[in-house]
Amino acid sequence: MARTPIILVCGACVLILAPRSAAAAAPVLDGAALHWPWALPFVGILLSIATGPLLFPKIWHNHYGKIALAWSALTLVPLATLRGIPTAVAIFIHAVLTDYVSFIALLLALYVVAGGILVTGNLRATPWLNTVVLAIGTAMASFIGTTGAAMVLIRPLLRANAARLHNVHVIVFFIFLVANVGGALSPLGDPPLFIGFLHGVDFFWTLKHILYDTAFVAGLLLVAFFVLDVYFYRRDRRVQWIGEQKRPLELRVQGEINILLLAFVIVSILLSATWKSGITFDVYGTPLELQNVVRDGALVAIAIASLMLTPNEHREVNGFSWEPMLEVAQLFAAIFICAIPVLAMLRAGHRGMLGWLLDAVTQDNGAPHDVAYFWLTGLLSAFLDNAPTYLVFFELASGQASKLTSELASTLAAISMGAVYMGAFTYVGNAPNFMVYAIATERGVKMPSFFGYLVWSSAFLLPVFALLTIVRIAPQ
Repeated sequence: MARTPIILVCGACVLILAPRSAAAAAPVLDGAALHWPWALPFVGILLSIATGPLLFPKIWHNHYGKIALAWSALTLVPLATLRGIPTAVAIFIHAVLTDYVSFIALLLALYVVAGGILVTGNLRATPWLNTVVLAIGTAMASFIGTTGAAMVLIRPLLRANAARLHNVHVIVFFIFLVANVGGALSPLGDPPLFIGFLHGVDFFWTLKHILYDTAFVAGLLLVAFFVLDVYFYRRDRRVQWIGEQKRPLELRVQGEINILLLAFVIVSILLSATWKSGITFDVYGTPLELQNVVRDGALVAIAIASLMLTPNEHREVNGFSWEPMLEVAQLFAAIFICAIPVLAMLRAGHRGMLGWLLDAVTQDNGAPHDVAYFWLTGLLSAFLDNAPTYLVFFELASGQASKLTSELASTLAAISMGAVYMGAFTYVGNAPNFMVYAIATERGVKMPSFFGYLVWSSAFLLPVFALLTIVRIAPQ
């Protein structure tokens, strides 16, 4: 039990002890009635993630779950006190069932299945090899998701670069490209696009409309990485034994059953989006559709099947452990909970304290301002979860898929690119970011702190996104 995410355990206790009348309470929080103090727990959890590993690493590693629980309590307890226990329970259940459970189920399936795929070989981390791996991962991300691509490739890349003295930049660019930018071309790639698909956006819409933008961003980042990797590669001290011959590559993939299970993950997601069962359960005011319950159950079953069907030695060689998954599960539970009031303020539009955002994304003639949509969606996605942020701006722009995919296509493209690309700005912008960070740290890579990573992302991503704005977004 000690290893179970304690936030959800405590939440379950609240649910059990709550009055039964809470079942009828609608999970509605009026963002117009909320003011800046409600955002403090969200700021607190982000600052804790940013400073904890840097300033008090031992305390953070041993107690990050308790710290996350404390910030969550500072959100839920005032809600229960000022809005009533039934309302607080309903809001908590809504956040957990509509967002967090599906998020963690997909993450769990991809983490476990990808952890069972063992890629071995005598990989020598040259700039060319690293660049090719990043390019392959970027292309894979739109087909098996950013989490799937990241989990398949991160361990082989870490092994290949283990002997390099300078390898942090490899993981940073891996997060930029494989864990974020590469997922921009299909609803399978990144959660925001899947949200759009569920709201009526055609499956191939993003592929048709932002393919060249994604190629532009990915191409610039790959060139920047290659130049940087060449610089660090030449600085590395390399020892060659006299008479030693170059070993053959002997690239081999084991755990093939997990490739089939990855296909099942994709099928489960597609079926949940296309199958309309017409059956809905009401859980404390939150409608839960049967197809979504079946999807999440299938994802958990796929994870269990992978554990049963994959030889243990494959995961041992991969250095597989549950710690990164547990850390992500607990910290993102706190992020989802603490973000509830902030997202409510955003949804309130002009009526809320963040109403200035609506003015910022609207031109004088009433038309949407695509550049503002791109940057505001992106910067908020870097600190909030990018899926609900995408949905907020989707609704702000019109909320009608038929209109957004036709006459407002450039606006939807700006929202989509902002949500996906700028998830790379921080460790919490997209779930794979933090998972890659946790795995790399566990394998001995001295990853930059939250703010250190922000320096990296600002140095390389801001110029690329500025060029994208000038060349592709502003002229539309």
